[in-house]
Parts: sequence; structure tokens; C-alpha cells
Amino acid sequence: MRTLFSTADEKPKNRFRRWRETIFERIVPVELTPLGDGVFKGVMEAADVGPLLITRVTQSAVNTAATSDTIRRHGKHDTLNVAITLSGEVFSAQDDRTSIQRAGDMVVLDRRPTTMASDADTRTLFIEVPRECLERVLGSTRRYTALTIGAEQPGTSLVTTFFHELVRTHEHLTPNMATRMAYIGIDLIVASIAERLAHEVPKNLQGTLIVQRAAAYIEANLGDADLNPAQLAAAVGVSLRHLQELFHEHERNIADWIWRRRLEVAAQRLADPGFAHLDIGPLAYGCGFKSQSHFSRRFKNHYGLSPSEHRWRALTLAT
Repeated sequence: MRTLFSTADEKPKNRFRRWRETIFERIVPVELTPLGDGVFKGVMEAADVGPLLITRVTQSAVNTAATSDTIRRHGKHDTLNVAITLSGEVFSAQDDRTSIQRAGDMVVLDRRPTTMASDADTRTLFIEVPRECLERVLGSTRRYTALTIGAEQPGTSLVTTFFHELVRTHEHLTPNMATRMAYIGIDLIVASIAERLAHEVPKNLQGTLIVQRAAAYIEANLGDADLNPAQLAAAVGVSLRHLQELFHEHERNIADWIWRRRLEVAAQRLADPGFAHLDIGPLAYGCGFKSQSHFSRRFKNHYGLSPSEHRWRALTLAT
């Protein structure tokens, strides 16, 4: 694979800004926030094989968010991303589903609002695949986005091995052979996803709709410091016990979900120049925290930086 960009070639103060620009150009515009201490490091390598854009990304810990605004800024709605975690650990959230990918696991992410968070020194292979190749066989991507397709599956192991060899040898392939190999790789991806879906236990549709309504209520009321699981259950018209059971079916905890979304929104606002005029306290209150000290403690525990450190780093790198 050819190296598109390495932060080692840049001055420390320019590294994250240039990294973000390269992500925008090669993959899609997203909101990036560095996590943890230390100088950001990243290497991006690329291989274009037939209709596939394949990108290998090695990077320090970072939070990645595709928002409605960033999605409008790209024209890649006819494709989607298949991500194979090669090392480290990645958190993915899309379409009311959250999951974690470890080495060898695969996940599909569509061009809809998404959150990803990676550990330090995570390496991921992103494969940009024509949407119709998956939806023609598997139906809407909403069935399998952010669903971990585990390394323990034989199909997933075949996908990883195939693409490892494809990126190693693609420069020696004729254009016709490269296209043929690309579609073989897509067929392997489809087979692996189908294998994973075969093990899925269908979730109660009504229960899924209740969870979606609850998630939407949380988003609309994050600034309410009194928002809690009992209030949420009352708002969507079910008992607290039933709502907890529904969230558990979706591998979520209600209180943890509320706090995580408050922290994520706070992190986005701290990194947004449009909120730079707000002191930390008012910003924290606007995200539902009752005190600045409580906010600062939770924020540092989650991101490894104080809110002011996070803001300074994000706004400094943006200039």
C-alpha cells in the first residue's frame, strides 16, 4: 500500500490538523477529537483495487463523529464502509446500535450519523464498498450497521486474510484481474455478514420502537439535569422495569447511555469554535450536569483530559 500521510513528517503543532484534512479527503468529512495525552500520531496507507477504495489507518486514540452536517458535505452516498479492526479496540454506534470491535472483528457503517472511538495505536482497514452490492443480497443496511461481525466466524477470518493478500499483491494485478478480485472480496464480505445475521435473534419490533423513542427523548432533553431512567420511562409510556429490559436487549444501560451522550455532546461543544464564548460551567449545565466539578470529574475519567485541556487542544489544532 502507498503511504498517503504520516504525522511523523509534520511539526507536532500541525499533525492533528493535517491528519483531519487527510481523513476528509480520503474517507469522508467527520468531526475528529483526539483523546488522551501526548502528541497525536497517525499513518494512512491506501490501495485502490477495481471499484474498491481500501485505506489502512493507524492512529492514536480519537473520537470520530459523522453528523448530519458532515454527511451533507460529501457525495459518497452510493458507497458504505466496511471496517476491519487489525489491532486495538474500537467502539461503534449507528442506527440505535452500539458495539465494540477487537482485532479481527468487522463492522459495517453507512452514511448516517455515526460515532466511533478508538484506543491508542489502533489499526483499522476501511474498505469502501458499493452500497448496492450489499443491499441487493442482504437488504437495508439498517439490519446490520454497527453489528460486530466477530473474528471467531470462519467467514470473517476469510475476509481478513483475503484483503491482507489483496492489498499486498494488488499492484501486480491487471485492471481486469483487480476488478475480478475486488468483487470476490465483496462476495466474501456479504457471506460473512449473512453468516452473522443467521445467528441474530429477531428483536421485538414494538420494543425496538420504544427504545428508539426513548433515545430520541434523551437527545432532546440532555440539558435537563433531572432527566433519569424513571422520568424517561414515564415520557415514553412504559414502566421503568420494562424499559430497562428493552435497553438490556439492545445491550445498553439507561443511566450509562444518558451520561455517555451528555459527555459526547459536551466534548463536541468544547471542540466547536461556535461555543468558545461559553465558560466551562454554563456549557456543562447546558449538557445536564448540576455542577462544574461533577462535570470535570466525569469528563476526565471518560476522556483522560480535563474539559479545559480538551477545549484548548481541539481549538488550537483547528487553527
